[in-house]
Amino acid sequence: MKKPPHSHIKILCVVGARPNFIKIAPIIDAFKKFPDKIEYRLVHTEQHYDKAMSHLFFDDLKIPKPHYTLGVGSGSHAWQTAEIMKRFEPIVLKYNPEFVLVVGDVNSTIAAGLVAKKLGKKLIHVEAGLRSFDINMPEEINRMLTDRISDVLFTTEKNAEKNLIKEGVEKNRIFFVGNVMIDSLLKNKQKAEKNKYHEKIGLKNKNYILLTLHRPSNVDNKENLKQLIETVNSIAEKTPVVFPIHPRTKNKMKEFHLTDAIHKNILLQNPLGYLEFLNLMAHAGCVLTDSGGIQEETTILRVPCVTLRESTERPITVECGYNTLVGHDKTMILKTVKKILEKTKKRSGKIPELWDGKAAERIVKILVKMTTPKITFKKYRNE
Repeated sequence: MKKPPHSHIKILCVVGARPNFIKIAPIIDAFKKFPDKIEYRLVHTEQHYDKAMSHLFFDDLKIPKPHYTLGVGSGSHAWQTAEIMKRFEPIVLKYNPEFVLVVGDVNSTIAAGLVAKKLGKKLIHVEAGLRSFDINMPEEINRMLTDRISDVLFTTEKNAEKNLIKEGVEKNRIFFVGNVMIDSLLKNKQKAEKNKYHEKIGLKNKNYILLTLHRPSNVDNKENLKQLIETVNSIAEKTPVVFPIHPRTKNKMKEFHLTDAIHKNILLQNPLGYLEFLNLMAHAGCVLTDSGGIQEETTILRVPCVTLRESTERPITVECGYNTLVGHDKTMILKTVKKILEKTKKRSGKIPELWDGKAAERIVKILVKMTTPKITFKKYRNE
């Protein structure tokens, strides 16, 4: 790849939902260390329709105010993706960056990526190569397509590189750097500890379960959601459950008339800020979730995670011993949770390679190196 025509590179960074905010925060911090090499602009598509929550995450993570906001909001996958593309294109034309940087696997990721490539810009994908191999997941489609059109692919773990190479991505475009989501967690862990949110809502250390639900396969199907609520109710009979409820899940519970079916020991919460949620996660005896990022965060915190899905794009969390896939089977869920809660000694397992809080630094150093004269991808990888 040829170096840009001037001494610094212009990068347009795109976020749209809460997981993106967590991933972009350390990258922007790392950019600031090279002001003579990197000029960036931040675009918030506002795909996540809870604007108050967006502001809370930006505050908690000390993310600068976006240079551009698109005000897209919620809608079907097709509508939302198309709307982001329509509103993002003029910004790319105006700012004229060398690179567009996208993170994760939400609709903003693929939408911005498509616009970038159509306009001849180089595309950077942070968190590339993760695969659940479940094509019915909207996120899996976003991941696969974004990786296919990306020029620079930064991976969180080595299996991701294997996936990309199998799909035909040239090895010299893939860089194993670690996990930027973990950068944010490690940076904010002490601050979250001081927050003591679990104590504020009357919960004791390791004496409750944290629940999150938001995936369409779990909450858009009435029978699936009903069965999961019944399962969690059974758990709540013996152990308190705290449930920060996603707006999508809340709406579906109302639609399916399940709101009144919640057990009295399930503590419903509005969506929480990053520090509050991190505090709850760190002190939970167990986390029940269908989130991808939470599987990673619980691994670093060494908190047992029970994933309410049939597959995961983060198999390394299972390999490390902190995550168990249980699907929707009530018996399997109850058996797994019971086994976890009965274990009194500290859970043991390994932490994935390069999940050390320095992934963003590696990413930015590689980008800076790429702009240095006479350095190419191939030469850089062989150094």
